[in-house]
Amino acid sequence: MRRESRKYLHDIAGAIGRLTEFTAGKSFDDYGRDAMRRAAVERQFEIIGEAMAQLAKSDADVAERISGYQRIIAFRNLLIHGYDDVDDRLVWNVVETGLPTLAGEIAELLNDE
Repeated sequence: MRRESRKYLHDIAGAIGRLTEFTAGKSFDDYGRDAMRRAAVERQFEIIGEAMAQLAKSDADVAERISGYQRIIAFRNLLIHGYDDVDDRLVWNVVETGLPTLAGEIAELLNDE
């Protein structure tokens, strides 16, 4: 794996770790009431999406090993460009259902090297 690809994977892993920390023990209601937490969570998803976009440009073979990588990039674009219409339920759903899968895939890729 290219050095640059590993860097992007580490950036994604770091953002996943922060997302896990920011949402641990929290409910959707907690999330909805806390503007700072929502901003922090969205920022980590932006980082994940941007790192994924750069990974896809520089090493498509590695990006394709991550399920739904195009959707991850699209989610980042939604958060950035549709900032005024972000659906908190959608974001929370990604935290609960998408993040564990992504975390496992990124860990596996990093362990392969």
